[in-house]
Amino acid sequence: MIESVVTSKSTPKSKVQPDPSGKPSYSNSEPAVASASSQGWMTPQARNVTEQKVSEIRRVLEQHRGERHLVALQDFPDPDALSCAWTYKLIVQQYDIRCDIVYAGALSHQENIALVRLTNLPAQRWSPQVLREKDFSIYQGCVFVDNQGTTTQLQSITQQAGIPLVVVIDHHTAQGELNAEFIDLRPQVRATATILTQYLQSGLLKLDTNNSEHVKCATALMHGLRSDTNRLMQAQEEDFLAAAYLSRFCDAQLLNSVLQASRSKRVMDVIERSLRNRMLQNNFSIAGVGYLRYDDRDAIPQAADFLVTEENVHTAVVYGIVHDEDDDLEVVIGSLRTSKITLDPDEFIKEAFGQDAQGRFFGGGRSMAGGFEIPMGFLSGFNEASDYTRMKWEVFDAQIKQKLLRLVNPDDDILT
Repeated sequence: MIESVVTSKSTPKSKVQPDPSGKPSYSNSEPAVASASSQGWMTPQARNVTEQKVSEIRRVLEQHRGERHLVALQDFPDPDALSCAWTYKLIVQQYDIRCDIVYAGALSHQENIALVRLTNLPAQRWSPQVLREKDFSIYQGCVFVDNQGTTTQLQSITQQAGIPLVVVIDHHTAQGELNAEFIDLRPQVRATATILTQYLQSGLLKLDTNNSEHVKCATALMHGLRSDTNRLMQAQEEDFLAAAYLSRFCDAQLLNSVLQASRSKRVMDVIERSLRNRMLQNNFSIAGVGYLRYDDRDAIPQAADFLVTEENVHTAVVYGIVHDEDDDLEVVIGSLRTSKITLDPDEFIKEAFGQDAQGRFFGGGRSMAGGFEIPMGFLSGFNEASDYTRMKWEVFDAQIKQKLLRLVNPDDDILT
C-alpha cells in the first residue's frame, strides 16, 4: 500500500513532532513536499531553470484558459512521451484546458501496449481515415511533448489547419526553429519525464496518493524515466532525484505488471533476423532486417537493444523497410543503441543520413540512443513480385550500409 504524502487543500497541516533522536518528524497528514527547494528534490541548477519555466508556462496556460488543445505525440510513442502527455493533460485541467492526446502511427512495443491498457492512459490513435475526416477547427492550440514535430504526421496537418503551436517540451536536441509560445528544450536531461516531474515538484500540480489517476500517472512517469535512462543505468543526478520523488506516489505492483509484458513471436523473429544478418565492423553491429509490417515497427529498437549487448560491440544499428498497408507506403526505419560515451547518436545519425529537400534531418537522437526514418519516395509501395521486392531491399540495404560505413570505417572502400 502506498502511504499518502500529499494531502488535499482542505487537510490542515499538523505540527512538527520531535522524535527520540531529536530530529523533526511529520505526522501522516503533513505534506512531505513543502517546496522543491526546501526538500532538496532538485539540484540548484535544475531548480533555477524549472522555476523560471514553471513561471512562464503558468502565464501561457492562463492566457489559454478554457481552450481545447491537441497534444501531438510522435507516430510511434514511447513510455516517456505517453506518460509526459498524460501529466501535461492533468496539469492543464487546472486551467480548464481540455486536451486530446493523439498519435498517428501505432503502439507495437509490448510494454507500451501494456502501459496504456493497464493504466487506462488517455491516448488515441488517429488512423489515416480519421485524419482525413477530422474537424481540426475545434482546437485552439497544438502541443508537442517529447518531440518537436519532426517525428509526427500531425505536424504538417496542424500547420495546414492553422492551429497555433502553444507548447513544446522535449529533452532532445533542437531539430530546427520552433515558433511556439512556450519552449522547454533540455537535451542535457535524460528523459522528458524528468522535466515534467520537476514541474510537479515545483507545485504546478500537487499529486495525491488518494487519487487513483495521479497514482497511475506517476507510475507511467516512472516507467518513462526508467525506459529512457536504460533502467536508470544512464540516469544523471536530476533523473535520480525525479525518480526518488515519483517513488512516493507510483504503484510498484502496477509498474512490475507493465515490465513483465512478454515479447511477441514477431518481435522475436526480428531479433533473430538481426542476429543472423549483422555485420561487425570496428565494434559496430549493423543489421538490416528486411520488410516489416507497420504494427511491428517497435521490433527494430528492441533488436538494437539486443545486439548492443554482444561482447566487443559498443554500438548497434538495426533498420528495415516498414510497410504501411493503410496508405500503401513504405519507409526505412532504423534505431541506434550505444554504450560508448564519446559517441553522440544525434550527431552520428545526422551526419550519416543528412537532410531532406526541406532541410529536415532524417533522424536524430539523445544520450546512448537514436533513430532515423527515411521515406522511399517513388519506390515506395507494395509489389507482389518477389524478385522486385528482393531487389529493392538489396538496394536500400546497400545504401544504408554505405552511409554508416563512411563513419564507421572512413578509410575503407565504399560498398560496391
